Amino acid sequence: MTQRELPFFSIIIPTYNRPAELAACLRGLARLEYPADRLEVIVVDDGGAVSLTGVLAPFRERLSLTLLRQENAGATTARNTGAAAAKGTHLVFTDDDCGFAPDWLKTLAARFQASPRAMVGGAVLNKLPDNIASTASHLLLKFVLEYYNDGSRRKGFLSGNNHAMPAAGFRVIGGFDERFPPGIGADDRELCDRWIDLGRPLVYAPEVQIYHPYVYTLRVFMRQHFKNGRGAWYFRRIRAKRNRRVEVESLHAFYGKLLLYPLEQKCGRKTPLFVFLLAVAQIANVSGFFWEKLLHWKEIPDSGGA
Repeated sequence: MTQRELPFFSIIIPTYNRPAELAACLRGLARLEYPADRLEVIVVDDGGAVSLTGVLAPFRERLSLTLLRQENAGATTARNTGAAAAKGTHLVFTDDDCGFAPDWLKTLAARFQASPRAMVGGAVLNKLPDNIASTASHLLLKFVLEYYNDGSRRKGFLSGNNHAMPAAGFRVIGGFDERFPPGIGADDRELCDRWIDLGRPLVYAPEVQIYHPYVYTLRVFMRQHFKNGRGAWYFRRIRAKRNRRVEVESLHAFYGKLLLYPLEQKCGRKTPLFVFLLAVAQIANVSGFFWEKLLHWKEIPDSGGA
């Protein structure tokens, strides 16, 4: 296969026991306004109990599909498994419960034309606007994406379910760090951080849009942000091993702006509720961080900064 014959995008989707969600995701990919011969889709079954052969079958005429299977190890490892098999010049990572704007790959390709060496990520829109907890989680993610990509700080962050990069660059930096336990997140944050540390550009492109549902009750909402806090502990420790200190965000610059964000976004009568939920999310996050720190307090000496 020559370079000219390679697909431009390899879309990598980890999945675990969610055949209905995966089928909906593939339907969205099949409807994209992008040449089918310029992309491939790699589905990585993370040791699920249900065969996915029948789920993929209806989409094989429209999409170039590869199904891989691994022993259950989590989405981080599944993403690396998919990337290792990818033929495309650019890797795109998303999740099995995501939907896509029809021009998703068109807008992504345009960004790579302007910034060919960059990691590029886009916006994540709320698929369940009537779900209060889902809306709060999307508000938090939108704030974080805008905060870390406003150009005034060296930091950068892109959401792991809507980001892409040159395959060569991904392999040079070693892919996702598999020291993160399954299900707690922050592997995307660490990949972005390492990418920037190695002098590579990172671009937030809000016009590159996907849709994602957070099907949350308040209890699930708190549990998820508790897990995010646990992931932040691992992020800090992994970063420390690279001799990079993680600085604590100031109360005013980050947390103050976060709590005012629902007002800025004109959430109307629900603004106080969203302020409350964002505060709850941060309490759960900090609790998860210190829970993980307590579990590992004998293992690694403290290097400062949360």
